[in-house]
Amino acid sequence: MSNDKQVDSGRRVLLAATCAAGGVAGLATAGAFVSTFQPSERAKAAGAPVEVDIAGMAPGELKTVEWRGKPVWILKRSPEMVSALPKLDDQLADPKSQRNPDELTPEYARNEYRSIKPDILVAVGICTHLGCSPTTKLQPGPQPSLPDDWQGGFLCPCHGSTFDMAGRVYKNKPAPDNLQVPRHMYAGDTKLVIGKDEKGEA
Repeated sequence: MSNDKQVDSGRRVLLAATCAAGGVAGLATAGAFVSTFQPSERAKAAGAPVEVDIAGMAPGELKTVEWRGKPVWILKRSPEMVSALPKLDDQLADPKSQRNPDELTPEYARNEYRSIKPDILVAVGICTHLGCSPTTKLQPGPQPSLPDDWQGGFLCPCHGSTFDMAGRVYKNKPAPDNLQVPRHMYAGDTKLVIGKDEKGEA
């Protein structure tokens, strides 16, 4: 074999290796370029509907999920909690959710439970006064900063606004409105979708 053939063979190997490396680099660059056109996982999580499995939730249990950067409470009310709600109407500022209904309460939740199913409350856990996050005070009875006949609900510790188990604000409190009920729907008996209903995404 001549030296020329040995050189050609070596060049071919070098050329093939160079092309292969160039191809890999090109694919990697193209992949990165294409990925810039797709929303990140964080962006999708910030705006996309959130599916929540509520199977196994016990009566009185509260679960918090994040939707669009907001805490959303899912409260499985006990039969006692549900039956107590109608008795509170005269103490509440907006018991029928008539204030800002399009913003705060979807049509299917404009009832005394503010929910699709009487035992499941879905509400944004942000006070309508200044955006603080209320704390859970689900246990009825006398407690600090609460009336002696407290029936259970939520207390905003910043300025003392109180809400019942349906997120309805009590009278004469700084918060002007009930807690927001986000658009939601059921995709099965135990699967809840927050941020979407039959009319589409929120």
